[in-house]
Amino acid sequence: MTTLAPATEAELVEAVASANAAGRSLELLGRGSKRAMGRPLQVEATLDLSRFSGVVAYEPNELLLTAGPATPLAEIEALLAGAGQALAFEPPDFGPLLGAAAGAGSLGGAIAVNLAGPRRFKAGAARDHLLGFKAVTGGGARFKSGGRVVKNVTGYDLSKLIAGSWGTLAAMTELTVKVLPAGETLRTLVLLGLDAVEGGLAMTAALLSSCEVSGAAWLPAAQARALRIDPVAAPGSSVTALRLEGPEPSVLARLATLRSLLPKTPPQLVLEPESSRPFWRAVADARGFVGDSRPLWRLTLTPTSGPQVLHALELPEEDTFLDWGGGLLWVTADRSEALLPRLEAALSRHGGAATLVRGPAALRASVHQLPSQPPALLALAKRVKAGFDPKGVFNPGRIYAGI
Repeated sequence: MTTLAPATEAELVEAVASANAAGRSLELLGRGSKRAMGRPLQVEATLDLSRFSGVVAYEPNELLLTAGPATPLAEIEALLAGAGQALAFEPPDFGPLLGAAAGAGSLGGAIAVNLAGPRRFKAGAARDHLLGFKAVTGGGARFKSGGRVVKNVTGYDLSKLIAGSWGTLAAMTELTVKVLPAGETLRTLVLLGLDAVEGGLAMTAALLSSCEVSGAAWLPAAQARALRIDPVAAPGSSVTALRLEGPEPSVLARLATLRSLLPKTPPQLVLEPESSRPFWRAVADARGFVGDSRPLWRLTLTPTSGPQVLHALELPEEDTFLDWGGGLLWVTADRSEALLPRLEAALSRHGGAATLVRGPAALRASVHQLPSQPPALLALAKRVKAGFDPKGVFNPGRIYAGI
């Protein structure tokens, strides 16, 4: 397969315009860490955007960072950490989950898939932190949206549209994101031995409190062990984890309040910062499923329905875990043909959506997201695609067949 590797925006425009004129389809590729996600592509060439990498501007006082889409997230996170700042949406690293190397993810990849980690319910998704971008349409036209200010009301807010578009609408060349101060310190309160329903109730109580919880996850014993974080792996029981971040006095005061609000029956332990940070990194990356080749699904739900959906799927607890206070459910299963009807029934009853994160090509081609989009929304998706990429040059069929 032919690979096009433009080094400048002008070269990118020329490559895309040529493909558009010839009716040739292109796979957009940054660093390739998420190549195994989404529906498989059948394209005629690869558009390698890896040379659009590097931090263009970083203004710590303005809480802004501008970088090329192929800039490694690890590079950005290290730069921000040096100034006591961070990407608040906490992008996960799915590389190992998908058979790629750790640390291979890029800023553009996180935005294109609209990824967010455990802080999602508090800080928002990736799209909520994208302030502006520059890109090239499928017809080879340059355009930009937003800018380098937190409040920008000029024109259409295309940032919300481009984030989560999986590279089907435009080839990004530059992104500007909002960054925020990192928490001074953190602690994680862990409740041991609760089942999914009990853990869900504890997470709900914590989130409804005044304690400003920034992470809430429930893991069965097998998943807790698989993270290989000694304080949570050693007890050999399920873990309900609640994260508190901020100045040290505030964190300790809120921790005491939270402990007083929750049931005293299950054993409790507190993770110090040196254990809390790798624990939440592992939760974000779904590290308990690394090395497992079975199909893996990611369900976004209303937080209170997470335990009910988990029960409805009739899966062993060790093949699941809950994040986002119950609003994100990870599940894996050997036999997808048996799981799919239960997934559809549970989503129909409780609402929400499921995305296939990992699976064989045949399964990825037949089903990527559940439930299926109604005809009216599919028609809207086609019109949006046609507006940016009328000949279907970029990543055809990556999200929906025929689009």
